[in-house]
Amino acid sequence: MTFVILACALPSYQVWWPIFMVLFYILAPIPTLIARRYTEDSVNSSNSCLELAIFITMGIVVSSFALPIVLARSPAGKGTIEWGACYLTLAGNFVVYLTLVGFFVTFDQDDPDYNMW
Repeated sequence: MTFVILACALPSYQVWWPIFMVLFYILAPIPTLIARRYTEDSVNSSNSCLELAIFITMGIVVSSFALPIVLARSPAGKGTIEWGACYLTLAGNFVVYLTLVGFFVTFDQDDPDYNMW
């Protein structure tokens, strides 16, 4: 989040469009959390509900990486955001999504202490 705030608040950028990434950060884990809550834990068979949730999650993640690039490349001479703000936003995306992956890996183990989720 610090990178995204910096992309918005630094004096050389002064544009708050990158703050829309917070919406993607909130929406990204929701389909996977819902699908894991309501699917059976079968290891050998594929589950179409979980695969659809992962597909929707990946669409949200790809969109969150594409939006700053589209905003930086927008027409009319100068982009909506500066390229420096775009790079800071992409770095923030990378850190946030690595944290989400770490959360799912940690709490998906069979350890009973973490199984409350």
